[in-house]
Amino acid sequence: MILDTVTISAPQVSPPVTPQVGALPAAIDGEMSRESLQAALGLSDRKSFRERYLKPALADGLIEMTIPDKPNSRSQKYRPTDKGRQWQVQQSRG
Repeated sequence: MILDTVTISAPQVSPPVTPQVGALPAAIDGEMSRESLQAALGLSDRKSFRERYLKPALADGLIEMTIPDKPNSRSQKYRPTDKGRQWQVQQSRG
């Protein structure tokens, strides 16, 4: 019974945002394509960018797709979410 109470009341700890993932909201100016984001971050490897930056930032809710129902659209762009903007403000404070 005590173990159940301790387990239930334990707070959920979200995983820390990696520097790569955190760089995306800061790099986005309005809505940007994948190519533009890669260029803004000085990255050239598409696969590495997608796996280390884009997918984790989308999963963490820091950025979102402009066309979520068509993730492979050539017109796809990305923009920061409210959570991403708040995270960026927190990081700039210190």
